[in-house]
Amino acid sequence: MMKRNAMIDRYRWWQVILMYCGIFVFLFFLLAPFIEGFLVSLKPLGLLFSTPYRFLPENGSFDAYFSMWKSVPEFGRYIFNSFFISTVITAIVLLLVVPAAYAFARIKFRGAGPLLGAFLAVNMFSGAVLLIPLFRLMRAYGMLNTYWSMIVPGVAFLIPTAIWLLSAYMRRIPRELDEAAFVDGAGHFYILRRVILPLAMPGITVVAITTFIGAYAQQFIFALTFNSKTEYMPLPIGLYAYFGRQEVIWNELMAASFVGITPAMILIFALQRYLVAGLTAGAVKQ
Repeated sequence: MMKRNAMIDRYRWWQVILMYCGIFVFLFFLLAPFIEGFLVSLKPLGLLFSTPYRFLPENGSFDAYFSMWKSVPEFGRYIFNSFFISTVITAIVLLLVVPAAYAFARIKFRGAGPLLGAFLAVNMFSGAVLLIPLFRLMRAYGMLNTYWSMIVPGVAFLIPTAIWLLSAYMRRIPRELDEAAFVDGAGHFYILRRVILPLAMPGITVVAITTFIGAYAQQFIFALTFNSKTEYMPLPIGLYAYFGRQEVIWNELMAASFVGITPAMILIFALQRYLVAGLTAGAVKQ
């Protein structure tokens, strides 16, 4: 039996080659834009559009990574604003989503299904469709030209997906734990805090990371519409400073893009093992 299973699991040589070729093609199309962008950041501005095209930069250097700070002195502020806005959005989303996901996953009440469907329907609306109503609300409550003008819409658009992800994860936690706690006289708040939260931490970590990435990526349209002050501008708007009236400083723009995403990449790599643990939790039946 062991020999038969080993033969079933073994791939032929041509199957292995096809799999590696498929992986290579997939990674090429996935990473090619990033590799080309990094190479552009190493090229001198005068050689970017020279012919014939050279994949590897001629006389390449990291000068753009130093000169970009002089071209846009406020660039460090833009990075801080993006990181700050994304962090606040993630914290607020988690504070709201954790009890909401627990209610949908563990408490039976009328309208739970349609309400979850309504949350999902919210994500079908593009942010551009709601810009005018959001602008009127921001102006009415005095939130224009503040951090809140980007935080509040970000929270609103990211909460539905977070509730879906976390409630699905909490449903995998055995209900026998809740029943045992109820027998001992525990209430819903105690069960959430002492029973569910420790077991749901991998899922909460996944939701936190995906929310942070979403908040980091969606700042452009809200900042462009609701903010006109430089001190509150996030990174996507700050990158426009490299677009001059006569030309675009492409090498510095690419360098600034890679520097700007560095804080998010560091955070993702630091929490990578928790992300993998959260994504694979429940994949094997205990």
